[in-house]
Amino acid sequence: MTVYFSADLHVGHRRIIELCKRPYGSLDEMNADLIANWNAVVKPTDSIWFLGDFAWHGSEHFFYHLNGEKHLIIGNHDGKDTLALPWASQEMYRELAINEDGVTTKLVLFHYPIRSWDGAYKGRIHLYGHVHGKLSGTRLCLDVGVDCWDFRPVTLSEIKVRLATLPEWSP
Repeated sequence: MTVYFSADLHVGHRRIIELCKRPYGSLDEMNADLIANWNAVVKPTDSIWFLGDFAWHGSEHFFYHLNGEKHLIIGNHDGKDTLALPWASQEMYRELAINEDGVTTKLVLFHYPIRSWDGAYKGRIHLYGHVHGKLSGTRLCLDVGVDCWDFRPVTLSEIKVRLATLPEWSP
């Protein structure tokens, strides 16, 4: 089982194409590509932490087309229909520890970027969405939204590679 992270799909949101300059000619093209990209990496046995803004109202049915055990960190565009979906968990904020190859990485998951968080001075990494790539990260915090990652979910290993290229964190 692999653990993935993502945010800000906004499936069914026609204006997000224009607002975020997404490379799609239509809403149907965007929705199909987002589903295909997700399922190309996330297998049914994988786990994914989705950091908010899943679907525009009326588009929640896309949930059932996506692989993996899905956890939701609630975003500002996640309405009652999105919240009613059968997520494995739903929270506003989550502290998570992931062990890969004997190395434990501690994470803080929140839809919004925050300036400081518990454990930052001890190397805890903050992952967020919401800003669609408009706020650069540091070595300890990073946007995992689809607009920053070729419109697909990413692994912790991929995140760590990108974090290493960013400036030091300071509160």
